[in-house]
Amino acid sequence: MAHFAEIDNNYQVIRVLKVDNHKCADKDGCECEEVGVEFLRSLYGENTNWVQTSYNGSKRQMFAGRGYLYLPEQDKFVPPSPFPSWTLNRSAGKWEAPIPEPEHDETHEATSWDEDNQCWHVTENEALAILRNFQQQNP
Repeated sequence: MAHFAEIDNNYQVIRVLKVDNHKCADKDGCECEEVGVEFLRSLYGENTNWVQTSYNGSKRQMFAGRGYLYLPEQDKFVPPSPFPSWTLNRSAGKWEAPIPEPEHDETHEATSWDEDNQCWHVTENEALAILRNFQQQNP
């Protein structure tokens, strides 16, 4: 099965559809994105926009989902914004907080964004805290 994302005029994914491989095959039997796009346009209209996506990320970095954005400059998908205050760095293809994430020890600490207060919180890595509690309770 091949998967195609329908893209609106703002490059937002409207939906993702499965297409049988034989509907995407060229005359030599090889999967061809253009053939799949033409097949979908024959079903949903010539004015629809389709971009192939894949579960394993081999096409356009990640599997598209409804609400994702397609960045044609980088030919990749990005997920929806994690928070309303974050902005999309189009050249990097990722969302950025209004202030940079603080430096921290990623092995022992985790960060979380506080949208209400527009700040980062650095906390102990939750998995390590759970492990330590388990070890204390089960010597």
